[in-house]
Amino acid sequence: MKEATDLTGAPDPGAVIGQSLTRADWGCRTTLVTTAQSNQHPRARVGQHMQREWLFSLIPLTIGVAFLSLGVYGLRRAKALRRTGVTAKGRIVRHDVRRDDEGARYHHPVAAWTTPDGLECEHSSRFGRGSIEGRFGVGALVVVRYDPENPRRFEIQGWDSAIVDRTFTILGALFTTATLTVLLVRLLTL
Repeated sequence: MKEATDLTGAPDPGAVIGQSLTRADWGCRTTLVTTAQSNQHPRARVGQHMQREWLFSLIPLTIGVAFLSLGVYGLRRAKALRRTGVTAKGRIVRHDVRRDDEGARYHHPVAAWTTPDGLECEHSSRFGRGSIEGRFGVGALVVVRYDPENPRRFEIQGWDSAIVDRTFTILGALFTTATLTVLLVRLLTL
């Protein structure tokens, strides 16, 4: 098959889509990009130019969405407990000690209380701290707010704090918004 050439005898780029040519005067191998390929709409080139950027942007986006979800879940749970929860007097009966991957120890107080209908409840707090304050030691009297339909959902007043949930919500919103903004700017400037 004969290659199409222009008036100077050079190969016609429109007829040599993606073929490799050796130019005798430079002695190097080059691939010609035709006008059909170079005139693609900028958004059509997104797949070619942003594959790595898209993959790398999934990391902070995933972290942001996860943090945001955890924070919003915790805030909604705390709001529901404030709205429909019942308070009871309880006692700290022990501490569940858990270690993280780096060996740090976190103490989760276990509160025991009795509901008005006589149900004995004993559950561990979802929040742990590195040390125990005197007023949350074993045997300490505490006020517990719990969901009467599911007593496993509870908080120890003065121990469980919305600060953690707010922090997760704020960090998640920042990560998600920043990542989406950067991606949108990159898309619009292609």
